[in-house]
Amino acid sequence: MPRPRPVGSSPLRSSRSPARTLLLAAALIGALAVAGCAPGGATPTTPGDATSSPGPLPTLPAGVTVAVAQLRADVAARQAQLRVTNGSDAPVTVGEVRVDDPRFAEPATRVFADRVSTIPAGGTVDIRIQLPAADCTAPDEGEGVAVLELVSDSGSAEATASAPDLLGFVADMHVRDCVLERVTDAATLAFTAFEPSPPGEPAVLELTVTPTDDGAATVVGVEGTNLLSFAGIPPEEDLYPLALEVRPGDAAVVVVDLPLVPFRCDPHAVQEDKRGTLFDVRVDLDGAEGEFELFVGEEMRGDILSWVADWCGFGN
Repeated sequence: MPRPRPVGSSPLRSSRSPARTLLLAAALIGALAVAGCAPGGATPTTPGDATSSPGPLPTLPAGVTVAVAQLRADVAARQAQLRVTNGSDAPVTVGEVRVDDPRFAEPATRVFADRVSTIPAGGTVDIRIQLPAADCTAPDEGEGVAVLELVSDSGSAEATASAPDLLGFVADMHVRDCVLERVTDAATLAFTAFEPSPPGEPAVLELTVTPTDDGAATVVGVEGTNLLSFAGIPPEEDLYPLALEVRPGDAAVVVVDLPLVPFRCDPHAVQEDKRGTLFDVRVDLDGAEGEFELFVGEEMRGDILSWVADWCGFGN
């Protein structure tokens, strides 16, 4: 399965024109004023004024664009980045943000709710957002709309803009989330224990499958990661087979011991790990195969990375 690739961003520099800076500032102030004076619009607020709400502003200032992206470090935490690029000649300050996407059950919002971000002229800033649960009644393909609170000395107002997905990760996430939703009708899956091993021997990663006494699913197997593999499978294979069937009426909890070995032993693979303990679980649902991601959790992740370092001979 293709894995998300990091998307780098670096601020761009441009010379500022005082006249253009004043024009952009005036345009923003004017838009805020119109938002406050238009019928039904809210009065512009100053930052920290909790008694008023931002007024509507149809579009972002000229030259300001947004997009969504997901870095490798975001995946396990189910987060993403709202990337704001300021192609104008004046700084733009952004308060609250949200991304409305029909594929999510509710809007995605800032991870750090009270933070304010200033994007310099010619620069790009990534605002971290928390992704909500999927809405599996929605199609996999679509596009979100970003709503940003623009803040200035004269007040604040909301502006909206389409938020294209730079990597197409939302569609892939929606597919996996909805596979997992169907799987949990039959059983819950979790990594419940890890037992390290001496160098040269496989460790044990415990997978627990708890039936719900309702739906049906077959756990086909667990795929290795960019850091970890399984003992006993051919080098060209990536799947540890299980063929574990769960049927309506099943009640017995099944515990599977996965024989874990490092896939690679270069130190930077551990030091820079982002997805090494996030496993793809392959399942069969009524004859259709699918995959979802299963994370070991932060505490077990630390234990596994320490074991890899010791196993490979570069631990403390």
